[in-house]
Amino acid sequence: MRKVVLITGASSGVGLALCRRLLEEDDALHLCLACRNMSKAEAVRTSLLASHPAAEVSIVQVDVSSLPSVFQATKELKQRFQRLDYVYLNAGIMPNPQLNIKALFRGLFSRKVIHMFSTAEGLLTQNDKITPDGLQEVFETNVFGHFILIQELESLLCHSESPSQLIWTSSRNAKKSNFSFEDVQHSKGQEPYSSSKYAIDLLSVALNRHFNHQGLYSSVVCPGTMLTNLTYGILPPFVWMLIMPIIWLVWLFHQKPESLNPLVKYLSATTGFGSNYVTSKKMDLDEDTAEKFYQKLLKLEKEIRVTIQKTNNQN
Repeated sequence: MRKVVLITGASSGVGLALCRRLLEEDDALHLCLACRNMSKAEAVRTSLLASHPAAEVSIVQVDVSSLPSVFQATKELKQRFQRLDYVYLNAGIMPNPQLNIKALFRGLFSRKVIHMFSTAEGLLTQNDKITPDGLQEVFETNVFGHFILIQELESLLCHSESPSQLIWTSSRNAKKSNFSFEDVQHSKGQEPYSSSKYAIDLLSVALNRHFNHQGLYSSVVCPGTMLTNLTYGILPPFVWMLIMPIIWLVWLFHQKPESLNPLVKYLSATTGFGSNYVTSKKMDLDEDTAEKFYQKLLKLEKEIRVTIQKTNNQN
């Protein structure tokens, strides 16, 4: 039986690269591309099947910034599949990133220059907005939409006799200092992307606590600095080409391997000679904090479901 892999945000960037790499490793997989733009998804599907004709590639339309879209997608997935072996929770946004020029120049002449370029800490601000669901767009897209996706697909994911795995695309920019329990959606701040990625780290830890005994495991990964639509929105391509060598050195000198545990983030890295490797880093959080955040998400989910039910009754 083919293993089924669901990937959100599969039509470009990290998601597309992941699809190609997975099929290079094993073309007996069934890849399900969970994408917002169906025309792009169809083009990707055609390309993947052309290079890997033995594979199975399907598509499900989902916009994780829209709860109705998530509910519809999960309904379709439960009709198609009996189980999901892997879910790559990769879709995400960094809306209208603005470079803080003052912070950039201060950092260039400080001892934190490498740290600054590797994490973008203090460099980027974003202008967030409210979705039709009444949530902050970055929070809903990067965190809550995926959380609801998991909740709805629990029956396909929890099989103790054969474990399933969730893999989240996190970031080195996931900073505890940008996250607040009083404002988990980061509606009052200017770095919602960093806040959302830290929230992902918290959620992954909590999911392990609640679902490991049911055969569901969660991990967070950082793909490293990549030239995608997100990064090109921050600086022009020629600037990235100038600073990339610095960033690769960051991976070489700053990552330390640790023992496997739920509090570890896995990072893709490249040596100064261009060789790729995977390393790990302990996340700046603890299980009690993660549980507190998980309970907040459950409360928010309950409130939204009540609102949806009231709306349906009125209609």
